[in-house]
Amino acid sequence: MSNVSRPRVFVSRRLFPETLALLEQHAEIDVFDRSGSPSADELLARTRGCAGVVAQGTDRIDQAFLDALPELRIVANVAVGYNNIDVAAARARQVVVTNTPDVLNEACAALTWALILGVTRRLGEGERLLRSGRWEGFALELLLGMDLVGKTLGVIGMGRIGQSVAAKAAAFGMRVCYLRSPRRPDAQITAADGTPYEGLSLDELLTRADVVTLHVPLTTETRHLINQTTIRRMKPTAYLVNMARGPVVEEAAVVSALDDRRIAGAALDVYELEPVVHPGLLRFENALLAPHLGSATVETRTAMSTLAARNVVEVIEGRPPLTPIPGSWVG
Repeated sequence: MSNVSRPRVFVSRRLFPETLALLEQHAEIDVFDRSGSPSADELLARTRGCAGVVAQGTDRIDQAFLDALPELRIVANVAVGYNNIDVAAARARQVVVTNTPDVLNEACAALTWALILGVTRRLGEGERLLRSGRWEGFALELLLGMDLVGKTLGVIGMGRIGQSVAAKAAAFGMRVCYLRSPRRPDAQITAADGTPYEGLSLDELLTRADVVTLHVPLTTETRHLINQTTIRRMKPTAYLVNMARGPVVEEAAVVSALDDRRIAGAALDVYELEPVVHPGLLRFENALLAPHLGSATVETRTAMSTLAARNVVEVIEGRPPLTPIPGSWVG
């Protein structure tokens, strides 16, 4: 029998059985098996002595955390975003950071369109009306929404998910414009058939779009990108959709805009202080609110968890990670 101890891995949320089985083939695992998130103190205590941690976007991995865990070799985030991790601090300590890109593109794009259709056709309002017993039957003027045909979709964040959202716009008869990257203002993004989408400045996009949908990562530049000033650029008939990160949108500004009828409605899947939702949003029938369901399909969440686990296995066994975050690993 070998006396070599197996590496330890802490898993900060319940994962799918097949994912845990994969990890168990290569490491001793400790799973946070309660609902909710581990506290910062418990996350630190349970990760001590571990070579890897499978983390979620709500787990704060900062410099102090990394300093306390000299044996840590990899943080595998079960998410595309990684604003919860100090990547520079991890790299300085030779800790690999990975995320789960690509596997959730289609699920997030599909939910984006669910939100767009839901808010523009007032489906949330309709279901509440019906369930409350207040529906009195068909009426020509009941819950009139907005047609999408001939309208303009403005995509802020033309990465993998944003492009997947844009690719579906033609099916609804919508034109697409997108926010030009300030770092690559001359870059041209095209549809699958080679037709170029129109790249615009933020002001131009907000002024022109009938639906504005957000898919940017959370950075210092994108925090409160939609605020009291920028939201005033939108048409009063336009709708705002946030599928990015909660703090990209200043929720108080959305509440104010809905209150003053400066926009037609908003559909949000993410929030500034999750799981807390600005109480003002709850007052509006034309605010469609989902509990962070962007990637919530069995297939997608399984693929995300498994990709995170595979990243852990590769690193603890001395191989390169599969999906390292740019700047977090040098091979």
